[in-house]
Amino acid sequence: MRNVEYNVSSNHKNLRQALFILLFLVVLIGGLVYVKWYPYWQKALGASATNSIGTAIIADIGAKASGPSLQAGWQFTVAYFTSVWKAVILGLLVGSLVQVLIPTSWIKRYLGGSQFKDSFVATLMGVPTMMCTCCSAPVAVGMKRSQASSNSVVAFFLANPLLNPATLVFMGFVLGWNFTIFRIIFGLVTVLGIASLVAKFGAQKNVTVPNNKMFDPIDESNEILLVRWLKALVRLIVESIPAYVVIVYILGTFQGVLFPAIHNGLNGGLMVILLFAVVGTLFVIPTAGEIPIIQALMALGLTTGPAAALLITLPAVSIVSLTLLKPVFSWKNLAIIGGGVLVMGIVAGVVGSFIL
Repeated sequence: MRNVEYNVSSNHKNLRQALFILLFLVVLIGGLVYVKWYPYWQKALGASATNSIGTAIIADIGAKASGPSLQAGWQFTVAYFTSVWKAVILGLLVGSLVQVLIPTSWIKRYLGGSQFKDSFVATLMGVPTMMCTCCSAPVAVGMKRSQASSNSVVAFFLANPLLNPATLVFMGFVLGWNFTIFRIIFGLVTVLGIASLVAKFGAQKNVTVPNNKMFDPIDESNEILLVRWLKALVRLIVESIPAYVVIVYILGTFQGVLFPAIHNGLNGGLMVILLFAVVGTLFVIPTAGEIPIIQALMALGLTTGPAAALLITLPAVSIVSLTLLKPVFSWKNLAIIGGGVLVMGIVAGVVGSFIL
């Protein structure tokens, strides 16, 4: 009798687990088709015909520095969130659902180690999701709270913007396929290299929540699934959205300072590579936003070295996305991620000045 009861309980648990995973996949794949895959397919067709994906999100880019502007900050904030709001919602949904629908034992098994293979698997997972750095941050937070290792989370987080296949296609049509190949090589090195650094030197941050069952989709809980999911979702929203909006507005306000005039000799050389590597690491853009920015700057005379620095740093991280990761990462880990992207941007700029 006990064996029969155990088998019934086990079958019930397996069915429940299968339904949870199916629900997660429906939301994930359906959301990606609607927000990313279909729109990007249409955008790729347009880029192939026009060699353009639109204008740069930064107003008067490359013009004479205009100083801080509250109006420019508001205009940038509106333009930015008009571009990314669907992806932000998808990121929050996936980041919360991964905490209540996917077995933590699975995540610990495939993404919980500090080995290179864990980072590599996470990198592969980040390629088809195609999110910008800020939209992938809530998913990264959800993965970390579900016991994924720091290096796996970092690999997924960085692979989304740097190895986005749609962006790579846009880049080929707009900037040239040499830029695409360059981005793939330096993108892979950046993603896997920084993930390895975090695994070796990063400090672990305790992200255990008071009610551990809240984030365990398999263990029975007194709370129904909807309540557990809403708690995870609200927590992500509270941690993310206020700081997200404020910092985007501040960056938009200072965009005229961060992206200075490139005339009067400010168009190439090591100091310009350093300048644009720093700017690219700090600034925030939507998916593929680096392409029209680089296209506009190069049309004004920017050389390939600084352009290559922006090619890596602009999409990889921003002060916004690093802030969004703070709930689950230590300052040391954030410094490794941001510093690693900055260094790779400088290296890319130096190399790109010779081969692009």
